Amino acid sequence: MSPKVLVKQWIEFFNQGNAQALALLYHEDAINHQVANEPVKGRDAIHEMFSLEFANAEMTCIPENLFEDGEWAILEWKDPLGLRGCGFFHIVEGKIKFQRGYWDKLSFLRLHDLPIPD
Repeated sequence: MSPKVLVKQWIEFFNQGNAQALALLYHEDAINHQVANEPVKGRDAIHEMFSLEFANAEMTCIPENLFEDGEWAILEWKDPLGLRGCGFFHIVEGKIKFQRGYWDKLSFLRLHDLPIPD
């Protein structure tokens, strides 16, 4: 599966709030590092992260641009509330090995009326 096709599937599962299906797109030892958070290591921890995030906020990923370069896919996205971000996905043997994401955490917390840490 090409990186671009895999990320399109990722978007579909993300928008469904399906943490289990999302986790299965990752390698067992994958790393998901969102710039605003500590890296999350391993498929089980990534599943737990998505489960908690979906329980805390209703999130929608609207792709604006999706690029592919070799084993990498780059996703520029927005959401219905105006938040924007970018994700980099390293795809190895048809699964996500590494994901790096950039977005404004403070705006996200404010938009979803979530507590802002000290």
